[in-house]
Order: sequence, then C-alpha cells, then structure tokens
Amino acid sequence: MSDFSQSPVIAVLGPTNTGKTHLAVERMCAHSSGMIGFPLRLLAREVYDRVVALKGANRVALVTGEEKIVPPDARWFLCTAEAMPIDRDFSFVAIDEAQLGINPERGHIFTDRMLNIRGRDETMILGSDSLRPLVEKLIPDVEIISRPRFSTLSYAGPRKLSRLPRRSAIVAFSVEDVYAIAEMLRRQHGGAAIVMGSLSPQTRNAQVKMYQDGEVDYLVATDAIGMGLNLDVSHVAFAALKKFDGRRRRRLTLAEIGQIAGRAGRHQKDGSFGVLSGLASSDELEPEEIQRLEDHDFPRLEWLYWRNADPDVTSVTSLIQSLEDKPKDRLLQAAPEAIDLAVLKRLVKDPAVSRLATGRAEVRLLWEAACIPDFRKVGADHQARFVASLWPYLVQGNGRIPHARMAQEIARLENVQGDISTLAARISAARSWSYIAQKSRWVEQAEVMVERTRLLERRLSDAMHSQLTQRFVDKRTRVLMRGLLKGALPQDVALETDGAVLVDGLEIGTLKGFQFIVPSDSRREDRKMLLAAAERYLGPIMTDKADALAKAPDSELALAADEAGQPVVYWQEAKLAVLAKGKDLLHPEIKFDRALKDISPENSKKAEERIKQWVETMKAKHLEGLVKIDGLANDATTPASVRALFAQIVEAGGIIMRRQIDQAVRALDNDMRGVARRGGLVFGALDIFHHALMKPGAVLWRNALFAALDEQPMIALPGDNAVHLKDWKFAAPDHASRLGFRKIGNEYVRVDMAERLVKQAHEARQQGPIFAVDPALATSLGLSSEVHEALLEMAGFAKTDDHPPAAEPDKAEAAEPDAKEAEKPEAIAPSETAESAEVESADEISQPETPKIYWCWKGMGKARPNNHRKHQGKKTAHRKKSGKSGSQSRKAEPVLASAGGAFAELAALKEAMKK
Repeated sequence: MSDFSQSPVIAVLGPTNTGKTHLAVERMCAHSSGMIGFPLRLLAREVYDRVVALKGANRVALVTGEEKIVPPDARWFLCTAEAMPIDRDFSFVAIDEAQLGINPERGHIFTDRMLNIRGRDETMILGSDSLRPLVEKLIPDVEIISRPRFSTLSYAGPRKLSRLPRRSAIVAFSVEDVYAIAEMLRRQHGGAAIVMGSLSPQTRNAQVKMYQDGEVDYLVATDAIGMGLNLDVSHVAFAALKKFDGRRRRRLTLAEIGQIAGRAGRHQKDGSFGVLSGLASSDELEPEEIQRLEDHDFPRLEWLYWRNADPDVTSVTSLIQSLEDKPKDRLLQAAPEAIDLAVLKRLVKDPAVSRLATGRAEVRLLWEAACIPDFRKVGADHQARFVASLWPYLVQGNGRIPHARMAQEIARLENVQGDISTLAARISAARSWSYIAQKSRWVEQAEVMVERTRLLERRLSDAMHSQLTQRFVDKRTRVLMRGLLKGALPQDVALETDGAVLVDGLEIGTLKGFQFIVPSDSRREDRKMLLAAAERYLGPIMTDKADALAKAPDSELALAADEAGQPVVYWQEAKLAVLAKGKDLLHPEIKFDRALKDISPENSKKAEERIKQWVETMKAKHLEGLVKIDGLANDATTPASVRALFAQIVEAGGIIMRRQIDQAVRALDNDMRGVARRGGLVFGALDIFHHALMKPGAVLWRNALFAALDEQPMIALPGDNAVHLKDWKFAAPDHASRLGFRKIGNEYVRVDMAERLVKQAHEARQQGPIFAVDPALATSLGLSSEVHEALLEMAGFAKTDDHPPAAEPDKAEAAEPDAKEAEKPEAIAPSETAESAEVESADEISQPETPKIYWCWKGMGKARPNNHRKHQGKKTAHRKKSGKSGSQSRKAEPVLASAGGAFAELAALKEAMKK
C-alpha cells in the first residue's frame, strides 16, 4: 500500500458497548472511499448489510475468505482482517478489535494491519483501552479518543440456568457445551438461538433474527459474541472461565472476560454479567476481578504478536526462515507457529510437493496454498494432505483445478440430510471450496464455481438453521413458560372445534374430553413439563367442558369397549369412566377417569354426577325388563317362590336355560306365572328370557355389565339384529347366552327365534301324531335343514319314517285350509325376512320339491335312543288308526309342562278349563 505517513491516525479506544464500530462506519461513509477490517466474517457481513442500505449494493463490497461481492463501482469495502485488499488505495481505513494482536493464532494479522495499512486521508484503529500504551509507543503522532461505555455493567453473581433472566446470552467455549446448554434451555424455557463463528452468515443471521424477534429469549454463543456483534442482550452468563486456545486449556484473561461481558446492555440500557452455577466447568470470579470488570479496568497490553508480513520467497527454506524471524521491537513478540506455517512445513517434507516449488512464483504459490484456512478444524497433518492433493493442479498445466474435480467435490456435499454435526462438517468443507473458488486464477470457470459454492453454502445453512431450530427450540414450551412468569401479560387461550388448545395462536396440545394430550411430536422428556404448565390455561376451559357435559343429551355419551376390552363411557371420543365389578350385575362400580380427578372439585363433581345419571338412564332404557324383574325379586310382596326364580334369572342377565330352573318353573301355579309374565318373561321350551333383551342396546349393556362383574374383556358383538351365527367362536360356553344366542349343533340361533321355530313345530302337531313342519321360517332365518332338525330334536321332537294316514278326498279338501293355516309361520319383522323370503320364492320356482320330513312328539323329559324312533312312529300310527291321537293317549299337562313353550302353556290351560 502507498505510504500515507502524513495522514492522521486516530485510535478509538474503550470498553465494549461504546459504539466504536458505529463511529467508524459513519466516518468511512463520509469519505469518498473506505475499508474496514473486522475480526469475524459474521461481523463484516452485518456491517456490509448496513452500508448497503446507506450507499447501495452497486457501490459496496464484501470481501472475506469464502465470499467476495465486489461490484465494478465498489468504493466502500467491508472485509475480514485477513482478506483486506492491501494493494488498493482508500481514502479511509479502519481496523476493528485491534487488541486481537495478542491472539496466538491470528494476532500477527491484526498487528500488521494496525502498523502498516493506512488510509489516504484517515486511518482509524478501534480496540480496547488496554491497547493504549502500545498504540502510543508503536504509532507516532496517533490521536487517541477514549469512548466511555454508555451504560452500567454490573455483576449479578452465579445463577442456575433455570433462573437466568430473559434476553440472556450464555457463553461456552466448545461446540459440545453450546449444544448441551441449548438443550437444557429448550427444556426449561422453550429454546435458544445459537451463534458460533463456525456458522455460515446465513445460519447465524437466521438464528440471531429468531432471538432479536423474540421467538426465543436466550442465546447460546461462543466467544465470537464478544467481537462486536450487535445484539439485544441484557445479561451475559459464562458457562466456563476456561477455554482451549489451540495449545492448552487456560483461564480467560480479564480483558477477554470484559470483552465478552461487555455485550450485556445496549446504548443507555444497563447490563449485567455472571457465571452459571451447578456446572462442573464453571469458576467463580474473585471480588477484585469483579470490581475491575465493572470499572472496565483491564491490565494494559505489554506486547503484540508479530510475523514477517513480506516473507522471502526466493526458496522454500528462505520462506520458512523469514516467517520465523524475530521482531526487532521489544513491544512485539514472534507469533507462535500458526496453522498455515505448520502446513507449509509438512508440505515441504513431501518430495512430490517440494520438487515443484523451485522458483519464486512457485514458492509464493505454495505459501498461498498453505494459507487455505482450516475451516474443518482437522489439524495441520490432514490440512497438509488436502493442500497436497491440490498442489499438482496449481503448479502444473494451466495452473487450475479441473472443473470436474471441483464439481465432484461440491456434488458430494450437496446432501442437506443429516444431523447437526453432519451438516456442520459439510458446511466447513463447503467453506474450504468457497475459499478456493474465490481464487479465480486457481479454478476453471471461476464464476460458475463461485456461484455454485455460494448456493451450496446457502442450502446447507438453511438446513442447519432448520436442524438447530428443530432441536433447540420448542415454541410450545416457550409460550407456556412465558405465561408462568411473574407479571406476564394475559395470554389468549382458545379451544378449537377439533379439540386443539391454542395459546397465543400456537397449538400446545389437544383436549379430548377432560384429558389434555401432549402433541405426538413432543419429546418424551418434555411431556411432564407440558402437562404441568398447561394446567394454568385449562381452568376456564375445563369449567366450560364440565357445564357442556352436564347439559349434554344422552345421545352424546356412549358405551363401548376400549383397547383392553373394558366397558368404557365415552364423551366426545374421550374416556370418562370405566364400569368395574360392583355388588351385583346391575350395580357395577363406576371408576372415573383420572382426568376428572385433575380438574377442580366443583367441575369434577358436576361431571361425575352426569355420568352416574347417564348410566342409570341407559340401564332403565335398555334393561328395563331386567330392572323390573330385579325389583320384583327384591319386593317383599312378591311370592317367595317367584322371588327365588326371579333372582336366578337376574343373576343370569335375563336369559337362562329352562333346564337350569325347570323345577322352580314347575312349582309355579297360574297366578304366579301371571306375575312372571307381567314382568315381561317368556317361558320358552328351551330358554326363559325377557323379550326386550334381544334388542342391540340391551345386548350391549348386558355384555358390558357381565364384563365388569367378571373382570373380563367384553365379548365381540355380532351385527345388530343378527338372529343366526354360522361361523362364530365364543371363548366360553356361557358367552353365547349373554349375547342372547343358543348353540344348535355347531351354529348359534338367537333364543327368541329358536322359540318361534319350536312354537311352529308345536302348532304343526295339530295335524296329528305324525306331522310335517314347514321349513320356510327356518330358511328365512338362514338356518340349514340340519340345524333346524337339531333344534327340533333338542325341543323334544323326533323324525319318523312313518307318514300320516291318507285322508278321504272330501275330508281332505275340507281340511286343507285349516292345515295350511296351521303350517303358516308366525310373522316376523320384514327387515329380518325380506331378503330371505325373496330367495325362498326363487327356490320354489327353480328347485324341485324336496321330500317332506315327518315328525312325531316324544317329549323333552322322555327322550329315548334313536333306535326306538321307528317303533315309536309305528305306535303313534296305530293310535291314529284307532281314532286316538298321540296327545289324547297321554296326560297333556305333564308333557306340555316339560315342553315348556308359551304355546304349550296355553294349551295346558285350555285343557284344564275343559276338565
């Protein structure tokens, strides 16, 4: 750069939060051209955006190692210190954070820029007040301007992470610590933004915007936060006071602590700092250190790191020697071996590299290649191997890395899938190729490669921001926890029609009945916290829900089996209660869902009373007959024998096999049977049952009550109004009866339909001792002839090979209408028979008439082996010839009583009246 020794040099020194950078930007924009060197790419980008807003994008340049935006008419340059174009002439030049000359890795860069780069009209050095004595001694005639801090910085002491105030920044010194702290903040406060120097500008800006816009209240950062980044931070908390500086783990200097802590407060807004308690890596600050930090009284710097900025490139050996030269000024010290020099030394040990570095141009080129930043943080050995792989392309042929090689490397990185560490590694590699692409003389199709690496970094950065946000930000937790703070503003809580609970427009869960359900995408460790915090918002909603349940019509509640088969009362698809074992079948215990216990006592009582009322109403509606029978069984005015019978019937759920209580039935006189019939009982031949218990609602409730009493899962129900089950399996023999079915062979028939078929057979007996039974009714019910026959045999009928005696023609004609009327089946509901009746008609037309099957009555109590059927049939035929029917040859009442059916009882009553 030209010698502008006569141009003024101004050093603006002071603590952080003094607006030094803002002052430099204002002064630069007042000149015809200017350049500022920053310590971070992030900061350079931030100021670039600010200057573009003032001067226009076509006149402002951004120059960093990985990014160059240099319009043809660019006059104001914002750069990183390493990337400053020192061969250009500018009216104004500034170097920011000049005290970084003490940094072991990069200090020599800042020292060189401070000592050797000047603006034509003005040069400005920005830094800490600790730099004052060195600036005065190293730069003659420098003008020093002290900038006092605009606000007060005070020590707030150690605090737990959970107790940090909002708008806090937590500083850690490793990626692992940054992520661990961010994870804890997500659980406790809903999330945090992350700022690290290794992040791309896009990712960092997206994270900072999230913090600045109030989407999160906390920021977790590395010490990069101390390098002039402008953030709205009120408190800085140190997660540790030690860091690894590339060589050893050491304690931060007081100046470094002050640099970082000074980020707290903004302009005239006071700030505070402290350390985290409860962390193994945290240290306490000594009282003397605290006082000096609050007073911004830091030790003065006594020297800066220096390295030869114009090394000898005659040979590789002379290059290394000149880079290791000692400074002549006692205020300067030789810089420790930086990564670039370490890489160079390893490269020259490789014969394949050194033999191609023979001339000045080649040596200069080798040094330039060795200076490729180690963005991946892989160390000197790995970085040297990476540079060595590129060196032959740079020094041979056209001196450019082949387009295919770069395209292949970039394509390998274009995968945006993966976790945070994977994306971070890809971004670091992409930054290396972005740096190389900016060296236009190194690559083929430089403009194409620059654009491609820029797009690559942007895509990876977007994915990284998405991953960081997904992992370390939980908006639901943030909304809930913010509402719990003292003095928090009222929040808008709404319940959507689908049950979604919204707080300030953000869905925090779903209310199903009285149960708050945490979203399925919530992490397991967050669920307890979300449930606890949500209680604050659900009080008024729960009151409204309890009122709605109390006023809900019966149709809105339902009884159904849950996933375990338990009988559960539901409302709005949510569990309210489970029916459990009680004192007897009709009086189950109602166990209310835990969600009802978690609401207020008043609301809980309101809901529980409605559930109890509904259960009683449903029992009265669907089990009315059974409830009445139970009442008669417990009524002292009911005859004792009837009470005993009713008690057994109630215990069986209103359906019981007749043979189980046949003796009790036989003991009933007509008056007692009248009492039973008034209770709704049907005394069938095979079963005694209440006629109303066959309805779907009654079947469901009987099933549920038995499941509760037996503490067993509910039985799977057939379709509504099913009267015949062909392919059906019951786990236990009594399960069929509980659903109103009787087993016939390997199939099941509903008991009332079975009794209709038995009654039909008894009506057919009027034809004579040998008679046929019309199969139409059985067919309409879907029964096969085998099942129909098995049912009749079970009811006391037997097939016979005999035929009824032939009637005389005139008598037969006269008797035909009566016979047809006797064979006509009892009418049943059209919905049950319409379809089968249609099939029956078709069968009558298309199929030949099947031979009739003849039956005779043998009596249920007098069953005989099958080999006696023929003899019995002949005996019956003989009675017919003698003019006596089978019914006349025996006493009707005992036989009919043993047959059981309602028709048989009526016939017995008529016979008794004749006598």
